[in-house]
Amino acid sequence: MAYTYDLTTTTGQVRLLCRDTDIVPTTGALYSDEEIGVFLTLNDSVVLLAAATALENVAANEVLVQKRIRLLDLQTDGPAEATALRALAASLREQYESAGAFDWAEMVTDPATYTERVYDEAVRE
Repeated sequence: MAYTYDLTTTTGQVRLLCRDTDIVPTTGALYSDEEIGVFLTLNDSVVLLAAATALENVAANEVLVQKRIRLLDLQTDGPAEATALRALAASLREQYESAGAFDWAEMVTDPATYTERVYDEAVRE
């Protein structure tokens, strides 16, 4: 499993956004390049959506593995961490959706298309 961090590639950009940037030869990274490639494939090569999917995957693992544990002075809260990760993933998805935002573009060329435009505006409101 290869781990690379090159910001000129989509894999590196996904790593940056999902904070999988600590690539140490002994410990590796959260995801291999192949796994990030799958996230990109599942999300039509959209970096923001692939990073959101990666974060949601980490959030699910936090809940499954850590749960909520209190032992002496040690306390972990997997569900709280998962909530924060999901919020970050939602933020990435929102950025993607708002980046491509546009309003309706209609062209009126004759009386028939004018009538259609007036009707469409009424339906949208």
